[in-house]
Amino acid sequence: MSNKNTADVEQQMILTGLSEQMKGDAEQLSQLSSLLFQTQSLWKVVAFDYKDLPWKQNFPALCDALWQIDDNEIEAIDTCSNTLVARLLPYLIKDYKAQHNETLIPLLTLLDDDINKTVAKTSSGLCSAPQPVNPTITETEMSHFNAGIKARKWQQIRRFTQKVFVPKDNLPVLEWCAGKGYLGRWVAKSQQVPVTSLEWQKSLCEQGRIFAQKWQLPQQFICADAFAPIELNNEQSAIKKHQHAIALHACGDLHVRLLTLASKVGTQQISISPCCYHLIEHQYYQALSTVAQDSRLQLSRHDLQLPLQQSVIANRKQNDLRKKEIAWRLGFDCLQRDINQVDRYLPIPTIKQSQLSGRFSDFCLWAAEQKNVPLTKNILNEAQYQDYLQQGLSRQKVTQRIDLVRHLFRHPIEQWLLLDRVCFLQQHGYQVELSEFCSEDITPRNALIHAKKVDLV
Repeated sequence: MSNKNTADVEQQMILTGLSEQMKGDAEQLSQLSSLLFQTQSLWKVVAFDYKDLPWKQNFPALCDALWQIDDNEIEAIDTCSNTLVARLLPYLIKDYKAQHNETLIPLLTLLDDDINKTVAKTSSGLCSAPQPVNPTITETEMSHFNAGIKARKWQQIRRFTQKVFVPKDNLPVLEWCAGKGYLGRWVAKSQQVPVTSLEWQKSLCEQGRIFAQKWQLPQQFICADAFAPIELNNEQSAIKKHQHAIALHACGDLHVRLLTLASKVGTQQISISPCCYHLIEHQYYQALSTVAQDSRLQLSRHDLQLPLQQSVIANRKQNDLRKKEIAWRLGFDCLQRDINQVDRYLPIPTIKQSQLSGRFSDFCLWAAEQKNVPLTKNILNEAQYQDYLQQGLSRQKVTQRIDLVRHLFRHPIEQWLLLDRVCFLQQHGYQVELSEFCSEDITPRNALIHAKKVDLV
């Protein structure tokens, strides 16, 4: 067989594989859209708004199951998605059967679809096997090289690099939203490829530049706003076709901006780990792919925070302080509802951790001042404040159980968002793989989208 015929066969195989993968990903995205749209009443709620479970009439079996959970079990159940699904899904199915909603029941199995199953469905072998990285650097030098980088962040950088880069590629790299260029410095060192790190804060660029010069790294910095207008065909543009664009935990619109610009240029490879989906300009999420755009699903900023509401990092002290803060906020909310005669949750600003070591009454006086609630020292005595605190603790039991139900949908929502990005890139001629670059104990935001432009000649 001639070289031309061989190339034609290989090209046809690529096209066939891409077509099958695109069809499968689009179908899964469509199923997730249907699931999430039909179950909105369960997860499109704000827990702090309610004094009781809001689904008592329509989901009696689920509500009974929630109240059978011991308070001491909640945190362990919430931390493990598999346990959460196992405890609540049977009762949810029971309630939907009672509602005679037979079409939705098969879709509920998607609640048990964690990212690993999504990964298996979207895997195309682009970066599925981590590559060995053997930079010429001693252990002593390494301690200086990663100085100032938190241990967990350094692990993320190492694993991201190991997962993404294949030695034979040697494309110049664009590090998007680089900060001090921590990721770019390791890529430049371990891969020995030129790295351009784009960051809008001059001070961070300068610190990164000084480090790169000291270590003689092939890394340069561009101080620029990622959202500024850019002439993509201009030679001075940071985003180019012959390039590998990377972004580790670029938030919300920032990583979407990279995907949009790079796909227009036809950047050869794109590797991102999305983060903070809720940090967007618009009130509602703007879908990228045609499949997601055609769905009836609308995600608010509040909805987009759901995937982030899983922490496997916080220690016991941090968890205890978080619980105490929530109880105090709810206790004050009970108080302000009585004073203002308005039965609506009143959010208050971020508090200092030191405020939680004081008295609840002092916290209430501070919160009242912040929100112009007419509360002065002599209106209530300490016993009355304690009564409101007990009300807050009781409401906390409710909000914890509301959030348990909402958290059933953490993974489906994140999968929907990830697949929207995957399908978008596929529409622009990319072969895409969705995988995990590290374990959840390093970071829950461990999803990796790796895309390679398919040049069909």
